[in-house]
Amino acid sequence: MREPPVGMRSKDLTAEAVVFQGDKELAIDSFELVRPEEDDLVVDVFWSGVSTGTEKLLWTGDMPTFPGFSYPLVPGYEAVGRVIACDRARRLIGRTVFVPGANCYSGARGLFGASASRIVVPMRRAVVLDGLPKIESTLLALAATAHHAVLVGGLPDLVIGHGTLGRLVARMTMALGGDAPTVWEIDPDRCDGDGYAVCHPDEDDRTNYSAICDVSGNINAIDNGIAHAARGGVLTLGGFYAERPSFAFPPAFMKEVTLKIAAEWTPEDLSSVLGLVASGALNFEGLITHIEPAAHADTAYRQAFEDPACLKMAIDWRERHDNTH
Repeated sequence: MREPPVGMRSKDLTAEAVVFQGDKELAIDSFELVRPEEDDLVVDVFWSGVSTGTEKLLWTGDMPTFPGFSYPLVPGYEAVGRVIACDRARRLIGRTVFVPGANCYSGARGLFGASASRIVVPMRRAVVLDGLPKIESTLLALAATAHHAVLVGGLPDLVIGHGTLGRLVARMTMALGGDAPTVWEIDPDRCDGDGYAVCHPDEDDRTNYSAICDVSGNINAIDNGIAHAARGGVLTLGGFYAERPSFAFPPAFMKEVTLKIAAEWTPEDLSSVLGLVASGALNFEGLITHIEPAAHADTAYRQAFEDPACLKMAIDWRERHDNTH
């Protein structure tokens, strides 16, 4: 068995983490971490973000089954923290990094594994955040998701859904040089645009949108999007759907609409996002609306999933670091 990294003891390789059991069962539990390899980083997490898409499905137990998925699991793919150990790259010790998930727990799956006080992650997966905002950088994975969706379907002139991802898709469209899109939102409390128009879909009589990006997660939005698409238009599914997506064939047939699916973001997407943020073309202002300490994780996750006023919840792990030494 490998020795702990230089300067660490075996008992330092423990962490407290959020654990999902399914069916809305959430707890904070302690875990032993896997022994780091030579090029692994040990990171003390400052903040982790809560995803209201995939993580909500994991929490409710509605996530469709796929390989490697089982409970108990540690969620989270949005973490920012400080490197505290690395044998191969000691120059990184003390640097602030973004980590898009980790699979480093004995006794639980890391899916996606970043919602913990301490994580072990391969060096190649971490992004050094020199000069970038810290807590807002928990949004980098979601911004990369928005970037990927925009590239798959083209710069949208209509975005369906004005949650955090929908706002990022709209901002991304303009950051990449596109015109300000129209955004649909059914919640009147989320109709605040940021340089673009937001309206209820029932108030929009336009039927010639050439590129539509749905990030609502609502399967009913597919038919509505097709009804408002131009002939030969593209509808990109950029959200994640618990139910089986379907659509009425005749309207799609008559308009020869193309349906596309935007899958997981790539390292190239993340690299592009970092460049846009560094240049000032893209910002994350106003997206993180709530921050709660890890001790309140249960209520924080429930609020993130159930309170429409909560755009993005961040969990603060900083008070937990002394407990893992």
